[in-house]
Amino acid sequence: MQTLLSLSIALFVGLLLSRLAKKLKLPAVTAYLVAGILVGPYVLGTLNVPGIGFVSMADVKSYSIICDVALGFIAFSIGNEFRLSQLKATGKQATIIGIAQAVFTTLLVDAALICVHLAIPDKLPLSAAIVLGAVASATAPAATLMVVRQYKAKGKLTDILLPVVALDDAVGLMLFAASFGVAKAFITGKVDVVSLLVEPILEIVLSLVLGVVMGLLFTLTERFFHSRSKRLSVSVTFVLLTVGLSMLKFDLFGVHISFSSLLVCMMLGTMFCNLCDVSEELMDRVERWTAPLYILFFVLSGAELELSVFSDLAIVAVGALFIIVRSLGKYFGAYTSAKAVHCESTIVKYLGITLLPQAGVALGMAMKAAALGAEGEIIANITLFAVLIYELVGPTLTKNALMKAGEIEPEGATSARKAYTESKSSK
Repeated sequence: MQTLLSLSIALFVGLLLSRLAKKLKLPAVTAYLVAGILVGPYVLGTLNVPGIGFVSMADVKSYSIICDVALGFIAFSIGNEFRLSQLKATGKQATIIGIAQAVFTTLLVDAALICVHLAIPDKLPLSAAIVLGAVASATAPAATLMVVRQYKAKGKLTDILLPVVALDDAVGLMLFAASFGVAKAFITGKVDVVSLLVEPILEIVLSLVLGVVMGLLFTLTERFFHSRSKRLSVSVTFVLLTVGLSMLKFDLFGVHISFSSLLVCMMLGTMFCNLCDVSEELMDRVERWTAPLYILFFVLSGAELELSVFSDLAIVAVGALFIIVRSLGKYFGAYTSAKAVHCESTIVKYLGITLLPQAGVALGMAMKAAALGAEGEIIANITLFAVLIYELVGPTLTKNALMKAGEIEPEGATSARKAYTESKSSK
């Protein structure tokens, strides 16, 4: 009962606030995140009534499977953007921009935070500064995708945005692994080549291979079913199966083997959309089925935001600097690289702004950094602070950038209920 009450209240509050967000012309994602804060441990949770909000962070994390599954479907949808027909037009540009802006952001944040370390070494250790630079490279694919879908954004900026976000996270994982290895070497005095180079490369390669295999199996299996409901069920089955397999972790000959669920599910979507003739129809059906799941994902993400980070002024100050420098890195990294590959002016001008949202991938990096001990706690707190700000502000900035680029039509008063009633009466 407690589980069902908590989830239903989370959904209901998210839906109510989305109506308010529409009045304020804010993205629904922002409303869901604010709803999460309201039903989270710092507001409704303080009543300490099981089922009426989430009473603790442990309570929120007990629903992590919902977030894992939602991220799998989000990554699967982003994989749909890697159609060969589209990649012929934007593939080279997206690859260069995706790599360049991520590396530029990491270097710029590293430089700024190392300067802070030199000024106040007791507040920000060198190892933490180095790892935070890599964390800065990550962008939130979920928030970006939801804004694109909500406003039905279409155009050349949108076409290049989602592939860049996908590549951005792959590059970010590599940068984090290298930075984490360097930071660990500073702390322990030992350089571990396996964790520095071998394991991150293996994680990306094996994730892509697993995605290819699952994509092939998905495409072959889908052909045995013909009804809409069963084909939808097959789609859901394979995304769930792929998410589950991507959670495998084991050691082989002293090397830690793991997978990135984002990369695996993106490759699943990529393979499927390029091999299946009816992939667009199935992707559309999956998108409708997952709508409540996405709302729960963002509400739970909002509930996970750690508001207590505001109590430490040092974290707030360093976090504010991190946000400013990362924003500059994303904007100018995208601006210069887009200009270098001769993108259209709207892409050059607005792409960097759409890359500001940050959430799940960055938090995952921060959790892994916990292995660094006290330095890991500093990394986690600064990341949490940045994610809190970016999650609340980022979707609106993405929406405004897409609107200024002319890829979002002005909102009108639309109602599915009214449209259905009118069509029924006309018959």
